[in-house]
Amino acid sequence: MRFTRKIIAIFLVLMGIISIFAINAMAAAEEPALETANTPPPVEIKAKSVILMEAKTQKVLFEMSAHEQRAPASVTKIMTMLLVMEALEQGTIQLTDKVETSAHAASMGGSQIWLEPGESMTVDDLLKAVAIASANDAAVSLGEFLGGSEMGFAAMMNQRARELGMNNTNFVSACGLDTEGHVTTAYDIGLMSAALLKYDRVKEYSCVWMETLRDGKSELVNTNKLIRSYKGITGLKTGTTDDAGVCISATAKRDNLELIAVVLGSDNSNDRFQTATNLLDYGFANFVMYTPDFQTLAIPPVRVLHGMEASVSASVQGEIIGAVVQKGREKDVVQTVEICENVEAPVEKNQILGKVVLTLDEEILGEFLIKSEQSVTRMKMGSAFLILLKELLRI
Repeated sequence: MRFTRKIIAIFLVLMGIISIFAINAMAAAEEPALETANTPPPVEIKAKSVILMEAKTQKVLFEMSAHEQRAPASVTKIMTMLLVMEALEQGTIQLTDKVETSAHAASMGGSQIWLEPGESMTVDDLLKAVAIASANDAAVSLGEFLGGSEMGFAAMMNQRARELGMNNTNFVSACGLDTEGHVTTAYDIGLMSAALLKYDRVKEYSCVWMETLRDGKSELVNTNKLIRSYKGITGLKTGTTDDAGVCISATAKRDNLELIAVVLGSDNSNDRFQTATNLLDYGFANFVMYTPDFQTLAIPPVRVLHGMEASVSASVQGEIIGAVVQKGREKDVVQTVEICENVEAPVEKNQILGKVVLTLDEEILGEFLIKSEQSVTRMKMGSAFLILLKELLRI
């Protein structure tokens, strides 16, 4: 009896061991994550983190460690230039305004135009120095001009970053010299690059190869050598420090497709420019900007309840940005009209009545609002009586 129990016990232990091995084998067979994680990128990447983004829609076309916080070096100056461009648009400053250099701004190391304490320079010339030569002293001067101090300007930078959705960014300086706590990500840099590209004026600075200041006494040479070699290049900003490595946010436009290639943490300048080139080439070779044509789209009028008119005309209104699709898939994009059957009077002009949805393989590419083309007032008792009387007289 005891012998039989021992046999049964040994048998159960063996079955348990076999079950464990079987479960582990099945789990291994069902777990392809390691292979997926090691899938090679579509182009050669020599950097710690990168992203390829379309500028208007901020659609990400490729990314690698894009949300990893890193020191951004002088790529920081994209935010500095953005705040200056916005101030110019709002009219709070002018390009001709004179900015006096503080001792703090003049003390910046690294790339600079050797501003002297008390020296005055226009906003226009300081922008040239920042965009072309990546001058730290010029960037801090502009920051102090807008924010009262570099610390005050950093607060403005961080507020704008939050508004843009740059959730993994914290700015400490206007120029990007290595400072504890001064971090961002490739994705966040893509967002602020897209915001800056909305200002065509910035390309008047970022696309310049050589320029002079101080009546020709100071020469500026663009730190972005892609300006001279890449077709359609529009900028935007380089950066290099010990903590950040060698970095760039490179932007280019061909036809109606504008791309942003952010490269952070390359070992040298050649790797930075080659990686940016590879990313931009990949984007232009594989994607196009699909712009829908709503002129031929049949959008029915919407019936108006209790209105002086029986219906109201409707159409797609507002800016039509379009959507990024793979080349050759433009004809596969589906446009679906979603519009209400009726609307209660009164109806305001440009009142939202529905939307057109663009989809590709069930992925929503974009949504465009359908609005009323005119207003319709609500029918009153007297108006209803007159309409009824007119109908009776026709009989």
